[in-house]
Amino acid sequence: MSCPSKNRPVRIASYNIRKARGLDGRRDPGRVIDVINGLGADVIALQEADRRLGDRPTALPKDLIARATDFELVPLATNDVSLGWHGNAMLVRRGVKVESFARIRLPGVEPRGAVAVKLADGPTVIGVHLGLLRNSRRQQLAVLNARAEAATNAVMIGDMNEWAKTRGFEPLEGRFALYSPGRSFHAARPIAALDRVALSHDLTLTNAGVDEGMRAKRASDHLPIWADVARGPQ
Repeated sequence: MSCPSKNRPVRIASYNIRKARGLDGRRDPGRVIDVINGLGADVIALQEADRRLGDRPTALPKDLIARATDFELVPLATNDVSLGWHGNAMLVRRGVKVESFARIRLPGVEPRGAVAVKLADGPTVIGVHLGLLRNSRRQQLAVLNARAEAATNAVMIGDMNEWAKTRGFEPLEGRFALYSPGRSFHAARPIAALDRVALSHDLTLTNAGVDEGMRAKRASDHLPIWADVARGPQ
């Protein structure tokens, strides 16, 4: 697949895979891969892609990604066994060129970090998994907002861990427009839109949704979200 053209929306997805542990308690990377393949995305931000302890080995084998998907892994890990950084990983479809990438340290009670990938002919995609405490989330969003301030065409996407519809997102006001593609948690009975996307005002959301298929309902406790993003003011 070639790089997204300037006239075609880029599909950006986000998926908290819960270390590949499904609702049946089994770790099954294969069914996570099936869900990923069904999203039709150009870029996918993953959360909880690595185990939490030790060297944080990946929950989604790299050779499985290479063999069973049309995606390439952005090299965000700082060791040879992890998929990402602080559990945040980024996949780009083969042929989509990455201009640069970065790790972003975040404040808060828990150790957290975000990752950013600048597409050569597309937006900067910031993958996030925000903290469990609202005060920490506000601090983290303030850092991310400042980091993205110098960039145009910025997309922030991921598990934002906020149950309220608008409260808690104050640091993004004036810079980003916040969208909820739908209820994504809990996968067995979605009641909360924890997974969201925020766009800088020079980007437009043309379509968005939640994968509510049977595979997605079994593979993790979160459902994946997707957003079609085009250049141009909202």
